Amino acid sequence: MIEISGLQKAYGALQVIKGVDASVAKGEVVCIIGPSGSGKSTILRCINGLESYQGGSITIDGQKVERGSPGIKAIRSEVAMVFQRFNLFPHRTVLENVTEGPIYVKGENREQAIVHARELLASVGLAEKADAYPSQLSGGQQQRVAIARALAMRPKAILFDEPTSALDPELVGDVLGVMRQLAESGMTMVVVTHEMQFAREVADRVLFIDGGLVVEQGVAKDVLNAPQHPRTQDFLHRVLNPI
Repeated sequence: MIEISGLQKAYGALQVIKGVDASVAKGEVVCIIGPSGSGKSTILRCINGLESYQGGSITIDGQKVERGSPGIKAIRSEVAMVFQRFNLFPHRTVLENVTEGPIYVKGENREQAIVHARELLASVGLAEKADAYPSQLSGGQQQRVAIARALAMRPKAILFDEPTSALDPELVGDVLGVMRQLAESGMTMVVVTHEMQFAREVADRVLFIDGGLVVEQGVAKDVLNAPQHPRTQDFLHRVLNPI
């Protein structure tokens, strides 16, 4: 579904992505891991057309992703993104946050959009919060609303940019639980994460990125349990055995 070939991205003189090749099949869960500043989030933003790139190509179902192109709006409506900081509209209720995209971007009937939104909120355990505002929710609840909002667009795939990194530790489990359910349902997912146990249990494949390059990739359990590259070994040792 998603093909990345020779991707290069720079901010001025700083080369952030240095030639990344990767692919994601329909129904596959791919976790991207690596140190901060390695380019993980930038890759997601390029996939979704939120960032332009200087070299290589990205295609989704054969359609090239180019920021500013006439088709980018359609691509974004089919490849949803869940951010670190939720990005909910603070002046809208939970229900309004979830229905805004389907109604105003996809042109769905309001009544149908509301019914679907309530079903999605129930699926993430927040049916009773439909009329609440984001400020009345915990971080974990806000992130689950953000996932429901992404699902409301009926996407082909969802990109997750460190969805638990801004949460208190006791709130992480609820969000990961929803993501596990999505994976089990067959949703195509690309997840930038530091949650190694989640990656080990849920991902089909893992990509280890460092310095803007794919250093190692493969079956999740193989990469995480028996990494071959010394840099991957060092990273995982530090992450799994913090001082």
